[in-house]
This record gives sequence, structure tokens and C-alpha cells, in this order.
Amino acid sequence: MSARVDPPTHWARSLAIAVGAAVAVTLIVLAFLWPVATASAKDVPLAVIGDAASVTQIENGLAENADGVFAPTTYDSRDAAIDAIERREVYGAIVAGAQPEVVVATAASPAVATALRGVAQGLQAQVSAQLAAVGQNPLAVTVTVTDVVPLVDADPNGAGIVAIGFPLVLGGLVGGILISLLVTGVARRITALVVYAVVAGSAVTLIAHTWFGILPGDALPLAAGVTLAMLGTASFIVGLNALIGPPGIAVGAVTTMLIGNPLSASSMPVQFLAAPWGGVGQFFVPGASATLIRDLSYFPAADTTQPWLVLAAWALVGVVLSAIGHWRNREVVHVAE
Repeated sequence: MSARVDPPTHWARSLAIAVGAAVAVTLIVLAFLWPVATASAKDVPLAVIGDAASVTQIENGLAENADGVFAPTTYDSRDAAIDAIERREVYGAIVAGAQPEVVVATAASPAVATALRGVAQGLQAQVSAQLAAVGQNPLAVTVTVTDVVPLVDADPNGAGIVAIGFPLVLGGLVGGILISLLVTGVARRITALVVYAVVAGSAVTLIAHTWFGILPGDALPLAAGVTLAMLGTASFIVGLNALIGPPGIAVGAVTTMLIGNPLSASSMPVQFLAAPWGGVGQFFVPGASATLIRDLSYFPAADTTQPWLVLAAWALVGVVLSAIGHWRNREVVHVAE
């Protein structure tokens, strides 16, 4: 018996597939590079402390030398400003007075901390010039820089806490795809999702927190956050697969990788992305998980209500879609009279 040979693909179909594949790759590259290429430092919340004249002088200096980069807000005291930094309401502070100071939080954003150190240098030059103009020692007053929330020694550049975002996204995708393809039955799928997320979340936390020390903070909240991040993506994919079949896996992957991940702002402040996309990205799993993990690691005083709710909502949507798909696809049996 001779083997069956499939006829050659039609030329028009071959060319259409080639062009479609090229377009898909182009869109993927654009999705990942667009946020980086268009990112710019703008409207970064900043605290300013001092008397009215000093605050006005600082704001004028920022407008002249860093126009649009910072959005200054006046605070009554240094303690109030540091409290705002620890709640992630501002990224740093400038304290005017006899002992001028620039307060940074490198853990919030190394890029913003570097920019504020540049502001400190400019402020030092301004103070020195003023002292020299009245015949005093230009070095009599030194502008100090204080890092109130530094990065841990195991992750001095902040690369680790940024890199952890991709395994969370990939882990959610892999878990969702495998459970969609290999597990049947809505109850079994939901159980498999929970077990997978708990085991994988615990393992990732053990590696990043306990072993490598990249993620500081309390282990239990971190494990819960990582678990929910993976559950959100995996549950959404399983739910879409239950609802519309295999195309649902592709829709879930595209939603997470090509929309949510590029808009997550995991490596930069949300304000750096073109408005309103930075804020929009916080309502997808990658953005919410990146914010939650950073807050749990370095900013325990920050309000984490939104990322917890966002991740829980994605997980719940997936469960609801799984239930709907299960009941819709059930075979209806007609019993004869």
C-alpha cells in the first residue's frame, strides 16, 4: 500500500500564511517595545517640605531644570513626607531649610532615585552659589541624600524584583494551558487550578524570598500574592477554554502576554507610560501582581487593596467561565415517554 501524499499547498494560501506569521511577529515586537520606546519620566509624585518661599523656589527650579518630570506636593513635615513615601503615595521628597535634604526610595524606582540624586546635585550647586555670593564658605551647607527604602543587598539594582514578573506570567500561562488540555470536568479543573497555584506559588516564594533573598518582607503574604497572581492567569485561560474551546487558550495568552505584560510597568513607575495605559495596565494580572509583590516586599504600609481585588477578580472570572462552559456543553438527554 502506497503512502498517502498530501497535495501541495496552494500558492495563495502559502503566501497568506507567511504574511500572517510576519504580521503576528511584528505585532508581538511592537507590543513589547512600544511601552519602552515611548516611556518618559513625567508627573512623578514628589513631596516638598519647607516654608512658602523655599517651596516656591524648589518648584520653580524643578520647572526650569526638570520640566514635567515631577509633580510636587507640599507636606507639613519630613515625617509626613516619609510616611507618604512608605505608603507609595510619592517617590521621594525635597526638604528645604538650614539642612537641606533629598529623600529617595530606591526600592520604589531606581530610575526615579537616580533622577532625585541629580536634583540633589543641582540643589547643592545652587546653595553653594548663594553662600559664595554673600561671602561665606560654599561648602558650609551640604545637601544630604537619604534612602529611606533601599533595595536589599541580594538585589542591589532592582533587577531581581523586575525579573520575577515574567516567571509569574509564564507560570500562569503554563498552568492554565496544561490544565485546559489534560484535565476534564469543571470540579477537577478548579481543584487542579488551586493546587497548582498553591504549590507553584509556594515554590517561587521559597526560591525568590528564602533562597535567593531577592524578595524581602514576610513570606506568608508574599506566597499568597504569588499564588493569586498565578491563579488569576491560569484560571482565566481555563475558563476561556471551557467556554469557547481551544481558541480560548490563544485569547487568554494574547490578553496576558501582548496586552497585560507590556502595560504592567513592572520595570518603571506607572507614570512613565503614556496616559492612560499605565493605569489601565494595573487592571491586568501582570500589572497588579508586579505592584502587589513590590509593595509586599518593600512597602508594607502601602494600600494593596486594588491589586488584591484585581487578581481575585481575574481568578473568579475564570471560575465563572468554567462553570458556564461546563453547563453549556453538557449533553441533553431526552427520556422517552
